[in-house]
Amino acid sequence: MTRRYFGTDGIRGRANGVITPDLALRVGQAAGLQFIRGEYRHRVVIGKDTRLSGYMIENALVAGFTSVGMDVILLGPLPTPAVAMLTRSMRADLGVMISASHNSYEDNGIKLFAPDGFKLSDDIEREIETLIDSDLTPRLARANSIGRAKRLDDGRARYIEFAKRTLPRNISLEGMRIVIDCAHGAAYKAAPEALWELGAEVFEIGVDPDGLNINREVGSTSLDALIAKVRETRADIGIALDGDADRVIIVDETGHVVNGDQLMAVVAESWKEDGRLSKPGIVATIMSNLGLERYLQSIGLSLARTAVGDRYVLEHMREHGFNVGGEQSGHLILSDFTTTGDGLVAALQVLAVVQRSGQSVSKACRKFEPLPQILKNVRISGGDPLGKDSVARVIAEGEQRLGKGGRLVIRPSGTEPVIRVMGEGDDPVLVESVVDMVCDVITGHGRTVSAAAE
Repeated sequence: MTRRYFGTDGIRGRANGVITPDLALRVGQAAGLQFIRGEYRHRVVIGKDTRLSGYMIENALVAGFTSVGMDVILLGPLPTPAVAMLTRSMRADLGVMISASHNSYEDNGIKLFAPDGFKLSDDIEREIETLIDSDLTPRLARANSIGRAKRLDDGRARYIEFAKRTLPRNISLEGMRIVIDCAHGAAYKAAPEALWELGAEVFEIGVDPDGLNINREVGSTSLDALIAKVRETRADIGIALDGDADRVIIVDETGHVVNGDQLMAVVAESWKEDGRLSKPGIVATIMSNLGLERYLQSIGLSLARTAVGDRYVLEHMREHGFNVGGEQSGHLILSDFTTTGDGLVAALQVLAVVQRSGQSVSKACRKFEPLPQILKNVRISGGDPLGKDSVARVIAEGEQRLGKGGRLVIRPSGTEPVIRVMGEGDDPVLVESVVDMVCDVITGHGRTVSAAAE
């Protein structure tokens, strides 16, 4: 069943376009009613990133939650994983993060967390959607039962202490020179403070949010500034977070990028050696490089693949008992510590491996040679190109050409009106030829606005 509001990562869209004060108000009312399950005083924690529209959405959500009788605790700018952690540790009935993650400031979003700190299931999101579109007036709280709102002043300190405790006791960051890029986003205070308190010499970029500059030429999706800063300061490592700090990408001391696939390999191998893996393998998505899968097999570990989206990785982890999973884009889920991707916690685990090995980041974090992988986006303005027989035939032909030495993945984006076409294999010329062939046929059926490499 197609959902009207929720996508792969909550509700997301243009501020005052898709995400309006009216929608935020109704989300607060609907989600609040969904999680009011007794006579006690219910409460919700709300965090946000640094987008200008966050003020507007925050206040509308407060009105919605309080109107149905929920008390609200406002956390201010904090990473998404901090909101998930505080939802659980403060025994809240619901957690909310206002963020559009790695998108530019014009967009915003609403992510919801259950009392256990996990993202909501599809079934609960569908129930909330039904409530959003219904008349909620008869279910509003009586005048003497309207909720109250207050701010929590030590949310950041609580999260920093939590993150620091995930670093092994015998590991210190003393002597390390670290550049941290916070994307002018939610972790702009928490991440540098945590690294400094752990003993590192910290160089900060992306820590001056003005409401309009989140993710602009900084952060995990725009690494040039971090690479330049690592080289300028002769740092040991660069760490890039995204706008809500649930993903991380590393830059080694030479300025080369270490993506989520390599980081999963680093953590998986380390945890295997320490006997910390709950299962002999990890979970990733269909987009992770075939080189990762081959490397894991070489050290006796499996790779389970899911649909794209950290929520699907986490669902598979929970269902099958894995404790390490993630995405190539830098979402790393380490369920011994967190209920969602956590860029800072993942970075600390990688730093622990580097410190214990005594090697440089370029040696400790380069576990395999990735296969050539090409990803192109075909932007569409309507229609369903993937439902066309001609498209299906070309995809089948492409898969046959790549054979067992490659993969072809075609999927609609969950956050943008684009079809993503990814191919990989040992022969880069063949891979690009197959990807272009598929993009061309999709372009012919999708009323395409543009096609661009990602």
